[in-house]
Amino acid sequence: MSENSTTRPEAPARESAFRHELYPYDGDAQFLDGAMSFIHDAHAGSELVLVAVAESKERMLRTELEGTDAAEGVTFLDTAALGRNPGRLIPAWRDWVSKAAEGHPVRGISEPSWSEPSAAESSEFGYHEWLLNLAFTQSPAWWLLCPYDTAALEPAALESARRCHPMLLSGGSHGPNSSYVQEPYAFPELTASADHEELPYQRGRLAAVRAHITACASRYGLKGTRLSELLIAACEVAGNSIKHGGGRGVLRTWVEGADLICEFHDSGHLQDPLVGRLRPTVDQVGGRGLWLVQQLCDLVQIRSTAQTGTTVRLHTRLPG
Repeated sequence: MSENSTTRPEAPARESAFRHELYPYDGDAQFLDGAMSFIHDAHAGSELVLVAVAESKERMLRTELEGTDAAEGVTFLDTAALGRNPGRLIPAWRDWVSKAAEGHPVRGISEPSWSEPSAAESSEFGYHEWLLNLAFTQSPAWWLLCPYDTAALEPAALESARRCHPMLLSGGSHGPNSSYVQEPYAFPELTASADHEELPYQRGRLAAVRAHITACASRYGLKGTRLSELLIAACEVAGNSIKHGGGRGVLRTWVEGADLICEFHDSGHLQDPLVGRLRPTVDQVGGRGLWLVQQLCDLVQIRSTAQTGTTVRLHTRLPG
C-alpha cells in the first residue's frame, strides 16, 4: 500500500545534554584520524568509549590502539549480534549511558556495520539517527560521534544525516551543525509491490494469518526457526490491530530483493515514535509486543498518523 509521507513524529522539545555529532570523512585515513582523536580526547578526560563499527573498521582501530594507554578505556560492541535492524541500537546505547549515571563519563562511536544496505535499511537508519535525539533528551550527559563515509554513501543518506545531527566534526574542529533541522521527521513514502497477496483479518482470524504467511514463506524456502520467529512477530502485530487498531486490519505479503515482506495496516494510531525501541522494564504493564517484534525481524518499519492509520512492515531475510 502507499503510506502518506506526511507521517511526522514531533522533534524533541528542549535542549539535551546529549552531544550527537556527525563526522563526514573520505577514506580510511580520515576515519582513523577523527576516531582516534575522539578516543584520545576521551582518555584525557577519563571517559570510557564504546565503539560500534564494521569489523574492518574495528580491526583498524584495534591496531592503532595496541600498546596505548587509551586502549584500556575502549570497548567494542559486537554489532553482528545486533543484526541489520537499527531498531535494536537505542537499547544498546541506553545500556552504555547508564554507566554515566553510575559516575563514569562515556562517549560512543557509531557507524552502520553492514555493507550495501538496501534502500529500506538506509531509510530506517536515517530515522534511527533522528530518534537518538529524542531518546536521549533527558539522559545523563554523553557524546556520540557518527562517522559517515562520503565516498561510499548515497547523497540522500548524507543529506539526511546532516539534518539529524546538531553537532559537526569538520577540519578537526567540533562545533554546531548549520544543516541540522529541529523539526518533525518526514518519512519517505512506503509503496507495496503490485504483485502482493492480500488477506483481511479480524478477531478469530489469527490462524488464517499464520497459514497465509507460512504458505508464502514455504514457496521461498523460509522454514524452521526463522519462520517461527516471523510467525510470532506477525501474530503480535495482527493481535495489536485487533486490540488497538479498530478490531481488524489487512495483511499484504510480497518479496522485495532478498526479503519476505509482511505488511500490516489498520486504522489505529501509535503516538509514541519510540514504540518498540526501548527495552521494557520489569514492572512495565503491556507495551512489550513491538519490542519483541524488533528482536525477531531483520527490519521493522512503522508509519502511523491519526489520519491514515498504522502500517507495520516486517522484513525477514530469505535463505540463500
